[in-house]
Amino acid sequence: MTTITAPRVGSRSYVVADAITMLRRNLLHIVRYPGLSMFTILGPVVILLLLVFVFGGTLGAGLPGADPARARDEYLAYVMPGILLITIAGTASGAAITVAMDMTEGITARFRTMAVSRAAVLAGHVLGNTIQAVIAVALVLGVGLAIGFRPSAGPIGWTAAAGLIVLIAFAVSWIGVAMGMQSKTVETASNLPMILTVLPLLGSGFVPTGSMPT
Repeated sequence: MTTITAPRVGSRSYVVADAITMLRRNLLHIVRYPGLSMFTILGPVVILLLLVFVFGGTLGAGLPGADPARARDEYLAYVMPGILLITIAGTASGAAITVAMDMTEGITARFRTMAVSRAAVLAGHVLGNTIQAVIAVALVLGVGLAIGFRPSAGPIGWTAAAGLIVLIAFAVSWIGVAMGMQSKTVETASNLPMILTVLPLLGSGFVPTGSMPT
């Protein structure tokens, strides 16, 4: 006689099944509340268009070895990686907000009383936000291609870039989740990740660091 036993609490299959359920829940939130996702995408697009078409001619001419006749195109190629980083950083706000909402509205406390893996709850937030970040990067990259961005990378380079983007999005999602867990209110959770969008401005993503004060 064959007996069927339920998955043991704490087993890998139990955690994976719960993580998939939580991932589905977070993806449904993205679909039902598209406003936050649209803001995440529109923000970097507006910054990209502003920098390229308003300041691109001047900033591009200041790049080392730049051709003044192609200053705007060269600046577009230079600034695009920084814009993609800002896009990923912007998605951390979504992760922090959803986590803070779950905690302040009592949903997390309800999960604690259920047979739900705690690791799966966090994994659902992180994986859902990572997917959202990758989609946002693809859309912003599409806008860049539409206005003249012409990368010269081959298949290996594109594969490496895609892998790096996924890893950065995964790491930033964890930071966003941690910020949401530490926030007492949803308002704090929405403002705290703003520091991540400022960090790319302090590097060489928008202008060469040689032009910055010593």
